[in-house]
Amino acid sequence: MITLATLAPVDRETARTALPALITGAGDRAALRFLEYFTVNIRNRNTRAAYGRATADFLSWCEGQGIGDLGRVQPVPVAAYIELLQGRRSAPTVKQHLACIRMLFDWLVIGQVMPTNPAHSVRGPRHSVSKGSTPALSSEEATELLTGMDVQPSWVCATARSSP
Repeated sequence: MITLATLAPVDRETARTALPALITGAGDRAALRFLEYFTVNIRNRNTRAAYGRATADFLSWCEGQGIGDLGRVQPVPVAAYIELLQGRRSAPTVKQHLACIRMLFDWLVIGQVMPTNPAHSVRGPRHSVSKGSTPALSSEEATELLTGMDVQPSWVCATARSSP
């Protein structure tokens, strides 16, 4: 079995101090799954960096709220964190943070570190992107367009021209 000690050429204590306290406090299995989440699950380097910041922010906030055990992270604190973010960040950023938190806990649930995903039921902000307004014709432009159209079918026009 792979352990933290076999993941890198650093000693176990160095590996543990590089991880958030909530993760290391949950044991080696949680620490391994946490590292796998970023190295195996997320392929894009930029996404990995953004999710790393989002995870660090969330776990640091949890510790600041007195949540000292990973098992004590429940939907209400996750929702409170998202509410806090909504006052400070844009809707797309908040949605990205929530997606990161959900994915992390999904990964921990699949790895049997957590029994359920506390972020699963938390709703994020609504945000829709529109690339601009659809152009609309004024009533004068619509009238001009319609009056300039040939409304007879082409077969009627061809028949009319061929008749004496």
